Formats: sequence, structure tokens, C-alpha cells
Amino acid sequence: MPTIPLPGRFLFGAIAALIYTLFCGTGAGLAADSWPHFRGPTADGHTADSTAPLAWGENDDNADRTPIAWKTALPGPGASSPIVHSGRVFLTCYGGYGLDPENAGDQADLVRYALCYDLDSGEELWRLTVPNEKQETRYRGPYITVHGYASNSAVTDGQLVYFFLGSSGVIACRLTGEQAWQADVGSQAHAWGSGASPVLFENLLIVNASAESDAIIALDKQTGERVWSVSGMDRAWDTPALVEVADGRTELVVSLKGKIRGLDPATGEELWTCKGIDAAELCPSPIAHNGVAYILGHPGGQAIAVRAGGRGDVTSTHILWRMNQGSNVCSPLYHDGCLYWTSDKKGIAYCVKAETGELVYQERIDPRPGLIYASPVLVQDRIYYVSRQSGTYVIEAKPTWKLLAHNQLPDDASDFTGSPAVVDGSLILRSNRYLYRIGGK
Repeated sequence: MPTIPLPGRFLFGAIAALIYTLFCGTGAGLAADSWPHFRGPTADGHTADSTAPLAWGENDDNADRTPIAWKTALPGPGASSPIVHSGRVFLTCYGGYGLDPENAGDQADLVRYALCYDLDSGEELWRLTVPNEKQETRYRGPYITVHGYASNSAVTDGQLVYFFLGSSGVIACRLTGEQAWQADVGSQAHAWGSGASPVLFENLLIVNASAESDAIIALDKQTGERVWSVSGMDRAWDTPALVEVADGRTELVVSLKGKIRGLDPATGEELWTCKGIDAAELCPSPIAHNGVAYILGHPGGQAIAVRAGGRGDVTSTHILWRMNQGSNVCSPLYHDGCLYWTSDKKGIAYCVKAETGELVYQERIDPRPGLIYASPVLVQDRIYYVSRQSGTYVIEAKPTWKLLAHNQLPDDASDFTGSPAVVDGSLILRSNRYLYRIGGK
């Protein structure tokens, strides 16, 4: 599809880049009209938007339910989350291979799509088709068949949009669709595929390429040239967290098998490490509040709180608490002194005191949600949990359990794996088949 330039919005994009730096790069505030990377402006599911809908339905005449603003068919499935900037929605899909577990097809036909849609109308503005030129993970169980080949969410600084496409590398595009550069981050093909999303820090794009090269790699965001690389990232599918510590510095925290590492994001130097979660896979992404990183993992459930800012092995000095409740995929959410998350396989919602790790509640969600892989988002006093096949559950963001709404889209039986974006009074939600805008000003 040809590129469709939008001159009026292009000027706004340059202004929005400054807003991104002020609101997102420092973590000091939130922008209600931008969702520039995985889990929003501050990478923890928070938003300044207070008007996103509570209840919705497709072709629903109920006045209490918000209608679907638009619904757009996608060119293929994907587990990545949408991001939004300058009136555009960006996300990834894949096609050509791995669409049917009974007949995967020829891996040589695998392509990935970097996509851009108009926020107001849902119209596709441009797509970049990236053929797979390396050996990729075979489409067979247990995990690659669940999430496929487009699980890494994009990120933007308001000038370029960065797409991490697994073994196909990282591609940077202008907001109008022209490719700026492409960079290689490794050619390994892990049996479980790739899942981490890239992170922006100052002039760097930081990529957790554990599945591709057992490394975290920092690229110059303007040129794609490699600036630093740190090896030893064993079985880490999480998106690293940028954590501000007491003296004003920023550290990069990543969870991997049996260990948590704190790095200098400017140089890659390891600053500290501590004993982590000894699991075969680490998918939930860390979040941070007041210099403390909160990490989940393990199918059986584990959670850890560790204070950043230490040096060397800080296992005995900086771990604040550890508990045997957690999640295998869903990342946590911090709000008013509590952590919230769901166990993706058990269908249980948790609330824990962030300071002590004390369990406040664990409630089985009803009706049963099945698997929940998406991470929660917070809208004012409500938490949104998107299940893969049973709809979206909205709960009260308080240390007492209350289900406020259960929303389903009955005409779409495909999987919903990506986390929603919240912009301009609406939710942007993707499934394997469609991209939705629910509500809006």
C-alpha cells in the first residue's frame, strides 16, 4: 500500500516530539493524547485520561454502553500492543506462515507488517512489509503457536517509529512510512519466539534481544548503529524498565532466569544484581515506583520488590520482600500503595501492599476469563484486564474487590493478547483479526 502523507499532522508530530520528551522521557507526567510505547507514557499502564469507557458493545443499543467507534480488519494476527502518536496508531502483524497449527506452510513465506492507522477513522495509512530472511522458530507448540511472530510492541519518539521484528531485526520509520534504517540484533531462533518491546533512553533505542542473541543491545536511535551490548540475558522475555533512583540517575532493570540486573542505560555497565526468579521463562515486565522495581514471574507464581540504586550483589540488602504469588505473562500495575495483577492461567486477580508484599486479596474472576496475557491499564479509579478469549474485565482500583463491568465483542472469536492503549477518551484494542477504537471524544 502506498504511503499517504498527512501534512497537517506532520507538523503536529514535531511538536509532539517535544511533548514526548517532557512527559514520557522523564516519567514526570502523562499525555492524554499519546500512548508512545508498551504500557503507555510512563510504561506502567497509567494514563491521565479519565474519560475512557467503562462498558461497551458492538451494535449495542443500550444507552449505558459505549459504541464501537470503528473496527478495522488486520492483514494478519499478532500479539503486540498498539501505540498511538500524532493521531496515528502503530502496531505489527505477521502473515504467510504459521496461521494454521495443522498446516503451518512454508517458512520462506513468512512476512511481518509494520502498520499505521488513522486514529479518527481506522483507515490504514501505510504498511511496510518485511520478509523473513533468516531461520525463524518453527510453528509448533507449546508457545510460538500461542503468540506467533509479531509480539514486540513498537515505540516512538514522535519523529521515528521503531519496530522490533525478532530475527528480522529493528526497523525505524518516519511517521509517514518511509524507512529510515534497519539494524540486526541477532539470528537465534528460540523455540518460544520473541516478545520484549524496545525502550527509548535519551539518544538510544534499547532492545532486549534475549531470544535473538542472549543480549541487551543499545542502538543509536537516529542511525541504528550499535552503541553497546551486554550478554548473558538468559530466558528474558520482559521489556526492561527505566527506574529513577534517589540521586536523580536512571537505571535499566531487567529480569532474567534466576537473576535481576541493574544496568547503566547510557553505557550498559552492570551496576548491581540480585537473586531473581528461577523460572524457565520471564515474561512479565518490571514496573517501578519511588525507586523500587516490582517483578513478577514463574507459572507457580512469584513476586519480588527490589530497591534500585545499589552496587554489586544486593540480594541481602535491597530486596524488600518476596512472595509466592505472581504471574507468568501479565505485568503488574501500581496504584495508591498497592500492586494489582492477574494470574494468567488461574484466572485470579491479586492485590498486594507494595511496601510490604502483604496480600490484600486474591479473587477468582467470574465469569472465568481463561488466559490473560495482556497487562492491565489504569483509568482514573478503574483497572482494565483484557483476556484472550473472554472479553475485558473492569475492576475497581481499590484494595477491595469489585467487578464493575465485563465487556465482550461477540463477533470476534480470535485471541486478544495485546495490552490496550488509552487515548482521547477511548480504548485502542487489537485482536488477531481486528483493530478497534472503543469510544472517543
